[in-house]
Amino acid sequence: MELTRRILIYRLGSLGDTIVALPALRLVASAFPNAERWLLTNFNAHTKAAPMASVLDGTGLVHAYIEYPLGLRDVAGLLKLRRRIRAFRPDALVYLAGPRGRFKAWRDALFFRACGIRRLIGVPFDADTQRPRKLTGGFYEYEGARLARCLQTLGDANLDAPGVFDLVLSEHEHQAAVRALSALTDGRPLLVASIGAKADVKDWEDASWAALLTRLGMQLPEWGLCMLGGADERARSQTLLSNWPGPCVNLCGRLSVRESAALLTRARVYLGHDSGPMHLAAAVGTPCVAVFSSRNLPGEWFPYGNRHRVLYHRISCQGCRLDVCIERGKACIRSITVDEVERSILEIANQPTVGATHR
Repeated sequence: MELTRRILIYRLGSLGDTIVALPALRLVASAFPNAERWLLTNFNAHTKAAPMASVLDGTGLVHAYIEYPLGLRDVAGLLKLRRRIRAFRPDALVYLAGPRGRFKAWRDALFFRACGIRRLIGVPFDADTQRPRKLTGGFYEYEGARLARCLQTLGDANLDAPGVFDLVLSEHEHQAAVRALSALTDGRPLLVASIGAKADVKDWEDASWAALLTRLGMQLPEWGLCMLGGADERARSQTLLSNWPGPCVNLCGRLSVRESAALLTRARVYLGHDSGPMHLAAAVGTPCVAVFSSRNLPGEWFPYGNRHRVLYHRISCQGCRLDVCIERGKACIRSITVDEVERSILEIANQPTVGATHR
Protein backbone atom coordinates (compact mmCIF):
# COMPACT_ATOMS: atom_id res chain seq x y z
CA MET A 1 0.00 0.00 0.00
CA GLU A 2 2.95 2.35 0.58
CA LEU A 3 3.74 2.26 -3.15
CA THR A 4 0.20 3.18 -4.14
CA ARG A 5 0.37 6.80 -5.24
CA ARG A 6 -2.84 7.28 -7.22
CA ILE A 7 -6.30 5.85 -6.45
CA LEU A 8 -9.34 6.05 -8.71
CA ILE A 9 -12.68 5.62 -6.90
CA TYR A 10 -15.76 4.75 -8.95
CA ARG A 11 -19.04 5.97 -7.46
CA LEU A 12 -22.06 7.44 -9.25
CA GLY A 13 -25.03 9.27 -7.77
CA SER A 14 -25.91 12.41 -5.88
CA LEU A 15 -26.54 13.47 -2.29
CA GLY A 16 -27.86 10.29 -0.65
CA ASP A 17 -25.45 8.09 -2.60
CA THR A 18 -22.56 10.21 -1.33
CA ILE A 19 -23.62 10.17 2.32
CA VAL A 20 -24.03 6.38 2.52
CA ALA A 21 -20.58 5.97 0.93
CA LEU A 22 -18.82 8.18 3.50
CA PRO A 23 -17.63 5.28 5.71
CA ALA A 24 -16.22 3.50 2.65
CA LEU A 25 -14.53 6.67 1.42
CA ARG A 26 -13.06 7.27 4.87
CA LEU A 27 -11.74 3.69 4.87
CA VAL A 28 -10.06 4.28 1.50
CA ALA A 29 -8.47 7.49 2.80
CA SER A 30 -7.23 5.61 5.87
CA ALA A 31 -5.84 2.72 3.80
CA PHE A 32 -4.12 5.06 1.31
CA PRO A 33 -3.38 8.24 3.30
CA ASN A 34 -0.57 9.42 1.02
CA ALA A 35 -2.24 8.63 -2.28
CA GLU A 36 -3.89 11.10 -4.62
CA ARG A 37 -7.54 10.03 -4.60
CA TRP A 38 -9.70 10.93 -7.61
CA LEU A 39 -13.39 10.15 -7.95
CA LEU A 40 -14.88 8.90 -11.21
CA THR A 41 -18.49 10.09 -11.04
CA ASN A 42 -21.33 11.72 -12.94
CA PHE A 43 -21.38 15.50 -13.43
CA ASN A 44 -24.36 17.84 -13.32
CA ALA A 45 -25.41 18.59 -16.90
CA HIS A 46 -26.04 22.28 -16.15
CA THR A 47 -23.08 23.19 -13.94
CA LYS A 48 -20.55 20.63 -15.27
CA ALA A 49 -19.61 19.87 -11.68
CA ALA A 50 -19.71 16.61 -9.77
CA PRO A 51 -22.79 16.46 -7.49
CA MET A 52 -20.69 14.50 -5.01
CA ALA A 53 -18.31 17.46 -4.77
CA SER A 54 -21.09 19.47 -3.11
CA VAL A 55 -20.80 17.06 -0.16
CA LEU A 56 -17.16 15.96 -0.22
CA ASP A 57 -15.32 19.23 -0.85
CA GLY A 58 -13.85 20.17 2.52
CA THR A 59 -13.60 16.63 3.88
CA GLY A 60 -10.20 15.80 2.34
CA LEU A 61 -11.48 12.38 1.29
CA VAL A 62 -11.24 13.10 -2.46
CA HIS A 63 -8.81 15.40 -4.24
CA ALA A 64 -10.29 15.69 -7.76
CA TYR A 65 -12.99 14.36 -10.07
CA ILE A 66 -13.22 12.71 -13.49
CA GLU A 67 -16.53 12.84 -15.32
CA TYR A 68 -18.33 9.59 -16.08
CA PRO A 69 -21.03 10.51 -18.64
CA LEU A 70 -24.27 8.82 -17.64
CA GLY A 71 -25.67 6.55 -20.35
CA LEU A 72 -22.24 6.17 -21.94
CA ARG A 73 -22.50 3.53 -24.65
CA ASP A 74 -20.72 4.72 -27.82
CA VAL A 75 -17.21 3.54 -28.61
CA ALA A 76 -15.87 7.08 -29.09
CA GLY A 77 -17.07 8.10 -25.65
CA LEU A 78 -15.59 5.02 -24.02
CA LEU A 79 -12.24 5.60 -25.71
CA LYS A 80 -12.23 9.24 -24.57
CA LEU A 81 -12.91 8.16 -20.98
CA ARG A 82 -10.23 5.48 -21.23
CA ARG A 83 -7.68 8.09 -22.35
CA ARG A 84 -8.66 10.36 -19.46
CA ILE A 85 -8.22 7.56 -16.90
CA ARG A 86 -4.94 6.38 -18.40
CA ALA A 87 -3.62 9.96 -18.22
CA PHE A 88 -4.18 9.88 -14.45
CA ARG A 89 -2.30 6.53 -14.29
CA PRO A 90 -4.08 5.08 -11.24
CA ASP A 91 -2.30 2.32 -9.33
CA ALA A 92 -5.61 0.89 -8.11
CA LEU A 93 -9.34 1.23 -8.59
CA VAL A 94 -11.80 1.23 -5.68
CA TYR A 95 -15.19 0.11 -6.96
CA LEU A 96 -18.14 1.66 -5.10
CA ALA A 97 -20.91 1.34 -7.68
CA GLY A 98 -24.38 0.34 -6.61
CA PRO A 99 -25.47 -3.26 -7.16
CA ARG A 100 -26.30 -3.66 -10.85
CA GLY A 101 -25.78 -7.36 -11.40
CA ARG A 102 -22.73 -9.59 -11.81
CA PHE A 103 -22.59 -9.18 -15.60
CA LYS A 104 -22.15 -5.40 -15.30
CA ALA A 105 -19.56 -5.86 -12.56
CA TRP A 106 -17.49 -8.11 -14.84
CA ARG A 107 -17.97 -5.72 -17.77
CA ASP A 108 -16.81 -2.77 -15.65
CA ALA A 109 -13.81 -4.75 -14.43
CA LEU A 110 -12.77 -5.48 -18.02
CA PHE A 111 -13.06 -1.80 -18.91
CA PHE A 112 -10.90 -0.69 -15.99
CA ARG A 113 -8.33 -3.36 -16.85
CA ALA A 114 -8.28 -1.92 -20.36
CA CYS A 115 -7.53 1.46 -18.77
CA GLY A 116 -4.29 -0.04 -17.45
CA ILE A 117 -5.42 -0.52 -13.84
CA ARG A 118 -4.03 -3.79 -12.53
CA ARG A 119 -5.42 -3.72 -9.00
CA LEU A 120 -9.21 -3.67 -8.61
CA ILE A 121 -10.65 -3.40 -5.09
CA GLY A 122 -14.25 -4.04 -4.09
CA VAL A 123 -15.75 -5.25 -7.38
CA PRO A 124 -18.81 -7.33 -6.37
CA PHE A 125 -18.24 -10.40 -8.53
CA ASP A 126 -20.38 -12.72 -6.37
CA ALA A 127 -24.07 -12.65 -5.53
CA ASP A 128 -23.49 -12.01 -1.83
CA THR A 129 -21.77 -8.67 -2.41
CA GLN A 130 -24.25 -7.74 -5.12
CA ARG A 131 -27.20 -7.49 -2.74
CA PRO A 132 -27.93 -6.50 0.84
CA ARG A 133 -27.89 -9.34 3.33
CA LYS A 134 -31.10 -10.19 5.15
CA LEU A 135 -30.90 -9.38 8.84
CA THR A 136 -33.00 -10.33 11.84
CA GLY A 137 -36.54 -9.01 12.08
CA GLY A 138 -37.01 -8.94 8.32
CA PHE A 139 -34.68 -5.99 7.81
CA TYR A 140 -31.91 -5.77 5.22
CA GLU A 141 -28.35 -4.53 5.29
CA TYR A 142 -27.77 -0.77 5.02
CA GLU A 143 -26.29 0.15 1.63
CA GLY A 144 -23.32 1.83 3.31
CA ALA A 145 -22.59 -1.42 5.18
CA ARG A 146 -22.72 -3.40 1.92
CA LEU A 147 -20.19 -1.03 0.36
CA ALA A 148 -17.92 -1.37 3.40
CA ARG A 149 -18.22 -5.16 3.20
CA CYS A 150 -16.99 -5.03 -0.40
CA LEU A 151 -13.85 -3.24 0.86
CA GLN A 152 -13.12 -5.54 3.79
CA THR A 153 -9.66 -6.34 2.37
CA LEU A 154 -8.76 -2.74 3.31
CA GLY A 155 -9.95 -3.11 6.89
CA ASP A 156 -13.04 -2.36 8.99
CA ALA A 157 -15.00 0.75 8.01
CA ASN A 158 -16.68 0.69 11.45
CA LEU A 159 -19.89 2.53 10.68
CA ASP A 160 -20.52 3.16 14.39
CA ALA A 161 -17.19 4.89 15.05
CA PRO A 162 -17.34 8.57 16.05
CA GLY A 163 -16.75 10.84 13.09
CA VAL A 164 -17.21 8.26 10.36
CA PHE A 165 -19.96 10.42 8.78
CA ASP A 166 -18.30 13.73 9.69
CA LEU A 167 -18.58 16.32 6.90
CA VAL A 168 -15.92 18.58 8.48
CA LEU A 169 -18.16 21.63 8.20
CA SER A 170 -16.42 25.00 8.33
CA GLU A 171 -17.21 27.98 10.54
CA HIS A 172 -18.14 29.87 7.37
CA GLU A 173 -20.77 27.23 6.53
CA HIS A 174 -22.18 27.36 10.06
CA GLN A 175 -22.40 31.15 9.91
CA ALA A 176 -24.20 30.99 6.55
CA ALA A 177 -26.79 28.71 8.15
CA VAL A 178 -27.27 31.10 11.07
CA ARG A 179 -27.77 34.06 8.71
CA ALA A 180 -30.30 32.12 6.63
CA LEU A 181 -32.35 31.10 9.67
CA SER A 182 -32.40 34.70 10.85
CA ALA A 183 -35.09 35.10 13.56
CA LEU A 184 -35.39 31.32 14.00
CA THR A 185 -32.05 31.35 15.83
CA ASP A 186 -33.71 32.89 18.89
CA GLY A 187 -33.40 29.64 20.89
CA ARG A 188 -36.78 28.13 20.03
CA PRO A 189 -36.83 24.42 19.02
CA LEU A 190 -36.46 23.97 15.27
CA LEU A 191 -38.18 21.47 12.99
CA VAL A 192 -36.59 21.15 9.54
CA ALA A 193 -38.65 19.52 6.80
CA SER A 194 -38.13 18.62 3.15
CA ILE A 195 -40.87 17.34 0.85
CA GLY A 196 -38.62 16.52 -2.12
CA ALA A 197 -38.64 13.05 -3.65
CA LYS A 198 -36.85 12.01 -6.84
CA ALA A 199 -39.39 9.31 -7.64
CA ASP A 200 -43.16 9.75 -7.53
CA VAL A 201 -43.52 6.49 -5.61
CA LYS A 202 -41.61 8.09 -2.70
CA ASP A 203 -43.94 11.11 -2.44
CA TRP A 204 -46.41 11.12 0.48
CA GLU A 205 -48.33 13.90 -1.33
CA ASP A 206 -49.48 17.36 -0.36
CA ALA A 207 -52.79 16.50 1.33
CA SER A 208 -50.95 14.40 3.91
CA TRP A 209 -48.22 16.99 4.42
CA ALA A 210 -50.75 19.81 4.82
CA ALA A 211 -52.75 17.88 7.42
CA LEU A 212 -49.58 16.95 9.31
CA LEU A 213 -48.19 20.50 9.43
CA THR A 214 -51.54 21.83 10.63
CA ARG A 215 -51.59 19.35 13.50
CA LEU A 216 -47.94 19.83 14.41
CA GLY A 217 -48.37 23.60 14.43
CA MET A 218 -51.02 23.21 17.14
CA GLN A 219 -49.04 20.61 19.10
CA LEU A 220 -45.73 22.52 18.95
CA PRO A 221 -46.74 26.20 19.12
CA GLU A 222 -43.35 27.35 20.38
CA TRP A 223 -41.41 25.65 17.55
CA GLY A 224 -40.09 27.16 14.33
CA LEU A 225 -40.25 25.41 10.96
CA CYS A 226 -37.67 25.57 8.18
CA MET A 227 -38.25 24.04 4.74
CA LEU A 228 -35.15 22.75 2.92
CA GLY A 229 -34.73 21.39 -0.58
CA GLY A 230 -33.97 22.33 -4.16
CA ALA A 231 -35.10 25.45 -5.97
CA ASP A 232 -37.70 23.38 -7.83
CA GLU A 233 -39.36 22.55 -4.49
CA ARG A 234 -39.63 26.16 -3.33
CA ALA A 235 -43.14 26.97 -4.59
CA ARG A 236 -44.62 23.72 -3.32
CA SER A 237 -42.94 24.17 0.06
CA GLN A 238 -44.24 27.74 0.32
CA THR A 239 -47.79 26.55 -0.25
CA LEU A 240 -47.43 23.92 2.47
CA LEU A 241 -46.01 26.50 4.89
CA SER A 242 -49.41 28.22 4.89
CA ASN A 243 -50.54 25.37 7.14
CA TRP A 244 -47.99 26.24 9.83
CA PRO A 245 -49.23 28.89 12.31
CA GLY A 246 -45.86 29.70 13.87
CA PRO A 247 -42.60 31.30 12.67
CA CYS A 248 -41.19 29.70 9.55
CA VAL A 249 -38.75 30.17 6.70
CA ASN A 250 -38.49 28.67 3.22
CA LEU A 251 -34.85 28.06 2.30
CA CYS A 252 -35.39 25.75 -0.69
CA GLY A 253 -32.71 26.56 -3.25
CA ARG A 254 -31.09 29.18 -1.02
CA LEU A 255 -28.26 27.19 0.59
CA SER A 256 -25.47 24.93 -0.62
CA VAL A 257 -25.55 21.29 0.42
CA ARG A 258 -22.89 21.82 3.07
CA GLU A 259 -24.60 24.97 4.39
CA SER A 260 -27.80 22.91 4.61
CA ALA A 261 -25.88 20.33 6.65
CA ALA A 262 -24.72 23.09 8.99
CA LEU A 263 -28.32 24.25 9.37
CA LEU A 264 -29.43 20.70 10.16
CA THR A 265 -27.06 20.58 13.13
CA ARG A 266 -29.34 23.20 14.71
CA ALA A 267 -32.55 21.19 14.20
CA ARG A 268 -34.25 19.25 16.98
CA VAL A 269 -35.98 16.99 14.43
CA TYR A 270 -35.79 16.44 10.68
CA LEU A 271 -38.96 15.42 8.79
CA GLY A 272 -39.06 14.19 5.21
CA HIS A 273 -39.21 11.48 2.59
CA ASP A 274 -36.57 8.91 1.69
CA SER A 275 -34.26 11.51 0.16
CA GLY A 276 -30.82 13.09 0.14
CA PRO A 277 -31.62 15.70 2.83
CA MET A 278 -32.73 12.86 5.13
CA HIS A 279 -29.31 11.21 4.81
CA LEU A 280 -27.66 14.61 5.31
CA ALA A 281 -29.60 15.11 8.55
CA ALA A 282 -28.62 11.64 9.77
CA ALA A 283 -24.97 12.33 8.91
CA VAL A 284 -24.85 15.35 11.24
CA GLY A 285 -26.62 13.47 14.03
CA THR A 286 -30.10 15.02 13.80
CA PRO A 287 -32.97 12.61 14.62
CA CYS A 288 -35.07 11.93 11.53
CA VAL A 289 -38.72 11.07 11.07
CA ALA A 290 -38.73 9.57 7.58
CA VAL A 291 -41.76 8.61 5.50
CA PHE A 292 -40.78 5.71 3.24
CA SER A 293 -42.40 3.92 0.35
CA SER A 294 -41.60 0.22 0.02
CA ARG A 295 -39.69 0.80 -3.22
CA ASN A 296 -36.52 -0.48 -1.57
CA LEU A 297 -36.11 -3.27 0.96
CA PRO A 298 -36.63 -2.31 4.63
CA GLY A 299 -33.39 -1.02 6.11
CA GLU A 300 -31.46 -0.78 2.84
CA TRP A 301 -31.74 3.03 2.59
CA PHE A 302 -32.97 3.93 6.07
CA PRO A 303 -31.15 6.82 7.81
CA TYR A 304 -28.21 5.29 9.65
CA GLY A 305 -28.34 5.17 13.44
CA ASN A 306 -30.81 4.31 16.19
CA ARG A 307 -32.18 7.79 16.93
CA HIS A 308 -34.58 7.84 13.99
CA ARG A 309 -38.23 6.94 13.41
CA VAL A 310 -38.89 5.36 10.02
CA LEU A 311 -42.44 4.89 8.73
CA TYR A 312 -42.29 1.92 6.36
CA HIS A 313 -45.20 -0.41 5.65
CA ARG A 314 -44.24 -3.90 4.52
CA ILE A 315 -46.29 -5.19 1.61
CA SER A 316 -45.94 -8.11 -0.78
CA CYS A 317 -44.28 -6.06 -3.53
CA GLN A 318 -41.64 -4.40 -1.33
CA GLY A 319 -38.32 -3.92 -3.08
CA CYS A 320 -40.05 -3.26 -6.43
CA ARG A 321 -37.56 -0.45 -7.38
CA LEU A 322 -40.35 1.32 -9.29
CA ASP A 323 -40.27 5.08 -9.84
CA VAL A 324 -43.99 5.24 -10.64
CA CYS A 325 -46.51 2.77 -9.23
CA ILE A 326 -49.49 2.33 -11.54
CA GLU A 327 -50.81 -1.09 -10.59
CA ARG A 328 -51.17 -0.52 -6.84
CA GLY A 329 -51.38 3.26 -6.72
CA LYS A 330 -48.56 3.71 -4.19
CA ALA A 331 -50.42 1.58 -1.64
CA CYS A 332 -47.30 1.34 0.53
CA ILE A 333 -46.69 5.03 1.23
CA ARG A 334 -50.34 6.06 1.00
CA SER A 335 -51.17 3.62 3.80
CA ILE A 336 -48.97 5.63 6.20
CA THR A 337 -51.31 7.83 8.21
CA VAL A 338 -50.93 11.38 9.44
CA ASP A 339 -51.49 10.02 12.96
CA GLU A 340 -48.44 7.73 12.66
CA VAL A 341 -46.12 10.48 11.49
CA GLU A 342 -47.41 12.99 14.05
CA ARG A 343 -46.89 10.48 16.84
CA SER A 344 -43.31 9.83 15.72
CA ILE A 345 -42.50 13.55 15.63
CA LEU A 346 -43.94 14.12 19.10
CA GLU A 347 -42.05 11.15 20.53
CA ILE A 348 -38.76 12.80 19.56
CA ALA A 349 -39.92 16.33 20.34
CA ASN A 350 -40.81 15.34 23.90
CA GLN A 351 -37.48 13.67 24.61
CA PRO A 352 -34.87 15.53 26.67
CA THR A 353 -32.73 17.71 24.43
CA VAL A 354 -29.40 16.09 23.60
CA GLY A 355 -28.46 18.28 20.64
CA ALA A 356 -27.25 17.23 17.22
CA THR A 357 -23.80 15.68 17.17
CA HIS A 358 -21.42 14.59 14.44
CA ARG A 359 -21.16 10.82 14.39
